[in-house]
Amino acid sequence: MSGVFRIGVRLVKGTPAVGSSAKPAFLIAARNISGKTLRGSKLSKPKPFPYLEKQYTALNACMDVLTKNTTSRFDENTKVVVVDGPIAAGKSAFAKELAAELEMKYFPEVTMDNYYVNSYGYDMRQLDAQLPAAMQSFDVAKFHQHPNHHNAASFQMRMLCERFSQYIDALAHLFSTGEGVVLDRSVYSDFVFLEAMYRNGYISKGARSVYYDVVKNTFCDLMKPHLVIYLDVPVNVVKDRIKKRANPNEAGSKALTDQYLKDIETIYKQQYLKDISTHAELLIYDWSDYGETEVVVEDIERIDFDRFDKDDPKMRDWVMENEEDWTEARSRYMNKPDLMNSLNVPRFDVPELTVSPDDFKAWYDVWYSAPGMQFRKGYNEECGDTGILTKLKSDFRNTL
Repeated sequence: MSGVFRIGVRLVKGTPAVGSSAKPAFLIAARNISGKTLRGSKLSKPKPFPYLEKQYTALNACMDVLTKNTTSRFDENTKVVVVDGPIAAGKSAFAKELAAELEMKYFPEVTMDNYYVNSYGYDMRQLDAQLPAAMQSFDVAKFHQHPNHHNAASFQMRMLCERFSQYIDALAHLFSTGEGVVLDRSVYSDFVFLEAMYRNGYISKGARSVYYDVVKNTFCDLMKPHLVIYLDVPVNVVKDRIKKRANPNEAGSKALTDQYLKDIETIYKQQYLKDISTHAELLIYDWSDYGETEVVVEDIERIDFDRFDKDDPKMRDWVMENEEDWTEARSRYMNKPDLMNSLNVPRFDVPELTVSPDDFKAWYDVWYSAPGMQFRKGYNEECGDTGILTKLKSDFRNTL
């Protein structure tokens, strides 16, 4: 197991002398992750920045560079951990337990509820009867029953957008608080489902092309995870678990065929794991009979994240030359609307991903007349918001 020492950001000492082959000083995010048993007492560090309530300005950034407020929040558990695996692998329960054991924030798997249920709890899917067919809701439940639907491609594009949004939130949380994060799947494995859908004829070649154009335009702004944990479950066990959990949306699903499930497994193992392991540490477990979280934590504690430098492909995103670089990265994730704008890739050549002006107008009029959708969160009087004229705080990270 790792040592008990709590090391945050480590400075590799010394400025190389003239003619020396020594590497220049740089800051790296730090060392072994520790479970709560080994962590001991908490280090004194700056208070978390209220990133959900307060805008992070250029002045904040300048002050953070001078006071090193960004890296001084970091400790050995300031890491991004992703739990991945096939459908019904048991990821959610494991990821929650792991987050608790590592004292990290848990981010549940993204669903279309993230998109359809607004800040006031109103489910926009209630509006389908008022919308043109092309603009009606399409979530995983509908996909399971109608995988060849015209809206299947827009559904997967929306899942990509929602996972991208959540990953930005996870990075903003890490930089603002110093607390590590555990995600149940991430935007990096979203393509597994896109590819499985394409192989099974659920989406077109054109829609697949648009998807990768969006990926190319957005992923360059992200920092890859430190650790990916893959829970391996064979297809026959996946099918058995799907049957046992008796989800009505999965029963008799036209999408969850043997071939679709096999393709998910193949793409995970032959593409995703191979690619992500070039940057992140990777742990793979046979989860056919589930497993013990404590055993996984012990394996995690043995990983030395400190052994990589800026010339290694692994952890490259998490090696910075100085405090200014860390603060610049933080500023990027604190200004979420700018990053979300990069999802807007102008492609109008794929019919299932384009809508007519009339359909869009009909959707817009209905959508933004719904409860809680006319104004920003906190400014909708009909939803019970008060003190609107004197309100000083706003949700800076999201737009309507």
